[in-house]
Parts: sequence; structure tokens; C-alpha cells
Amino acid sequence: MATTPEAVIEIGSTGIRLLVAQVKGNGEWEVIDFSELPVDLGRDVFTTGSISRSNILLCIQILSRFKEQLAGWGISPEQTRVIATSALREAKNPDPIIDRILIKTGFTVKIIDGIEENRLMYLAVTKKIKALKKTHPDDDAIILEVGGGSTEMMLIKKGKMAGAHSLKIGTTRIAQNLSFAAANASDIRRYIQQFIFNTKGSLNDELDLSAVKQFFSVGFEPRLAAQTYGKKIGDDAWEISRKEFEKFVREIQNYSPEEIVAKFKIEYNDATQLYIGLSIYEMFIQLTNIDSIIVLQTNIRDGAIISSIAEPSSELLTEFNSQVTASAINLLDKYHGDEEHALYVTELSLKIFDALRDEIGLDDRGRLLLEVAGILHDIGMFIRMGEHQFHSQYIIVNSEIFGLKKYENKLVGLIARFHRGSGLPQDDEQFLMLPRADRMMVLKLTAILRIADALDRAHQQKLKGITITRQNDTLLLNTGSNHNIVLERKALAEKANIFEYVFGYKIILS
Repeated sequence: MATTPEAVIEIGSTGIRLLVAQVKGNGEWEVIDFSELPVDLGRDVFTTGSISRSNILLCIQILSRFKEQLAGWGISPEQTRVIATSALREAKNPDPIIDRILIKTGFTVKIIDGIEENRLMYLAVTKKIKALKKTHPDDDAIILEVGGGSTEMMLIKKGKMAGAHSLKIGTTRIAQNLSFAAANASDIRRYIQQFIFNTKGSLNDELDLSAVKQFFSVGFEPRLAAQTYGKKIGDDAWEISRKEFEKFVREIQNYSPEEIVAKFKIEYNDATQLYIGLSIYEMFIQLTNIDSIIVLQTNIRDGAIISSIAEPSSELLTEFNSQVTASAINLLDKYHGDEEHALYVTELSLKIFDALRDEIGLDDRGRLLLEVAGILHDIGMFIRMGEHQFHSQYIIVNSEIFGLKKYENKLVGLIARFHRGSGLPQDDEQFLMLPRADRMMVLKLTAILRIADALDRAHQQKLKGITITRQNDTLLLNTGSNHNIVLERKALAEKANIFEYVFGYKIILS
């Protein structure tokens, strides 16, 4: 029996795009319908800050048309995932637009942040990369997608996530900032070069760009270059040499938009911004010593489909979670944190979580947030040791952790803040403003992290192989060693208050 197709709509800076996919029994899927209609939301936002009335009406018109198209597949607006990226994310007037779309079409629009874009792109790109035989999973790599309003970048170090960034540079943004009609190729390149010069240092802190061996690009511009001068290496995958890519950029520089439309049979709007997009890719490529670029035809809509159909226990999501923790560890290393202590506390935290799983009431996502909080709880020591929990919260909230939404960063920051000190979450205004379910999650994860941290107060990891058992209203932590545990017992006495309050267990260390 065929399942109802999955549908995703993306509201981007240059257009609104619909993808309908039929999910097969083995978890694979195929595209059965696709539509794309242009609307210049980015031009509005990057010039005036708000989306114009005419473009709001055009959005509603396009979405109403897509609603009818989806009805033919038996898909209702409530069954459709609608995501909006940088244009709506940066607009001054998103709330009334989202409300009007809901009232007029029934679609609920969700604005996603840059890290969520990276998450969806990672899922889409990973699926494509695994099908290729040319790639080496342990090589340092860059994954880059240039959009109209932002550029999504992922840095991979030895197969693990070193950094994920949503950079405020894109084709529409540059065109508007430079009054593109009057800008020449030299102006465009200087603008991009200045942005990349200001960005290069922080990127090199995460990954030595000169050591990158693989460069994966996603987007219309590199695909056109690869289809023109490159070679096909797999389904929806091409390879183009660096030399040929640079040749294509120089060639496009000499064409007018009209000539590009005639030569490559593309839309006029794409033609006007083709050189900008190619130049952004080229200048990021120039930060590396790679010989060729692998171009993948995929997008965040593919990632959204994969995300919606993947089982929590699937190999893909397990790998994804490992990339989240790798990103957190890389952030800790960036701030010269005590990695041995962090990983020891994290392991103990997860052991306590698993021991209480049947009554903790949290899913694997909550476990992942605990893992990230365990890794980063002491990161604030980079700023100052005293009251470092507040600095930990600040760094976490203001950092990009691959796979975590900004809101989840906020939750992890609160957990890190309350891992030590006499203050209680219940007395904090930020905590009280959270929804009830999130307040309980923060309380539970904070309680666990405080216990785990107390067991390594000296940062020496001397208590190995701790086992956990429950007896009535008592949680027994058995060290299985003859170490002097006076210091740890004292720390537990100081930090067990939230745990006993939340779970009702008395903690005994033996």
C-alpha cells in the first residue's frame, strides 16, 4: 500500500520552491513533483529591511497555487512542511506575513536559522556523497552552498564536523548592496574579497584551509560550470577541475545577462547574478589548495524530506549526532578547554541518564543536549575561572554548534550556567520564560550534569568504572575502587540538591 507523499515548500530569497517525494518501503524516496516560481524577497529585505506589499501578495498567490497542486496528490497544507530562510529570517515584518499566509492558504511557515539550514544541507549532501566512490570520508573537506541571502559552509576535519556557519554573503545581498546595475566585475570581486578576508581567520582557527583535500559545492552556479566544462561522476554529481572552473568564471565575466540567457538557456534573474555566485565560490576555493571541485545537485528540501522520514535509530541520524558532538568538542578546543574532564563528565552524565531512562521522560534529543552541555559546561574558564558558569553560558549562546538550533543553544547555555553555584534555575527569569516542557528538561539535565561534575571535582578522572543501581528512593554510585572519595562526597553533598528535588532520589557514593 502506497504511503502519502511527503511535501516540502521552501520560501527563499529569490523564489518559492515545492518538492513532493514518494517514500518507498526501504526508506528511500524519489521526487515525483517539483515547482519553482520567482519572487524577489531578498531584494526587499536587503534594501529596505521589510518585504513589500506586492511581494507579500505574490507569495500568497504562489502558495495558493502550490496548495492546489498538492491537493492533486492528496496532501493538505497541514501535512506540508513549509520553511523560510534568510529573507524572512532577516525581515522586520515576518509575523504578519506568516499570519496572512496561514489565514489565506492554511500553510504554517517555520523560519529556520542558519544552523538548521546547515543541518538539512548536511543530511542532503551526506546522502549524495556516500553514493560516490571518488570521495574519502576521513579527508578534510569543505561543503559550500551560496544562496541569495546567505552562504552555508561546513568544515569537516578528518571526517568530523569542525565548524558550521551561515555567512551573510549571497548573490542577492551583494547585488543590492552594490546597486548591481552600476557595479562592474572589479567592484564585485573587491566586495567579496573583503568579506572573505574578514572571515578567513576564524575559519582557519577551526580548520587549516590549506590542508583541505575535498571541496563539495551545492548550487546552481557551480553546477552550470561543471555541466559545461566538467564531467559527470555519479547520479546528480559532477567534477570540474579548479583550472576549468576559473576559466568558466572569466568567460561569464565577459557576457551580458542576455547573452547568458541565450547561451545557457537559464532564467534572466539567474543570469544577472551568475557572475556574483561563481565569484563567491571561486574565492572560497582560493583559500584552499584543491585541484578539483565536486558539485552535487541537492538542496535543503531534500534534507527536509530525509529528516522527516529517517528513523531515530537509523545509521544516518547516528552519524549526524556524532557530528553534533564533534562540533561541540571542536568549539571546546577552540577555547582551550579541559577535554579530558569534559569527556569524563559527559560520559558519567549519559550513564546516569541511561540508568534513569525509564522514568526520565526525555527522548534521544534531550540526551544529545545533555551530551553537548557536558562537553561545554566549563568552556567559560577561557574567560575567567571565577564564576565561569556565566561565561560558559555566554559562549554557548553566542556560538554556532552544528546541528543545534539557536533555541537549543539557549537551553544548553542554561544547563551549563547552573552546573555549579548556589543559584537555582527556578529563580532565573530566562528559565521561567521557557515553556513548561523545556523548563523540566533543563531541570533534569542540569541535575544530572551537577552530579557528574561533582564526581570529578579535582579534574583527575580518578573514579573509573562507576556503576549505578537504584534501591527504593536511593541512587547508588559504586566506584569499585579504593580511592579516597572524601572530596567527591563533599561535592555531591553540595550539588545534589536539584537532583533530589527533581527525581526524588537520595545520592550515595560508595
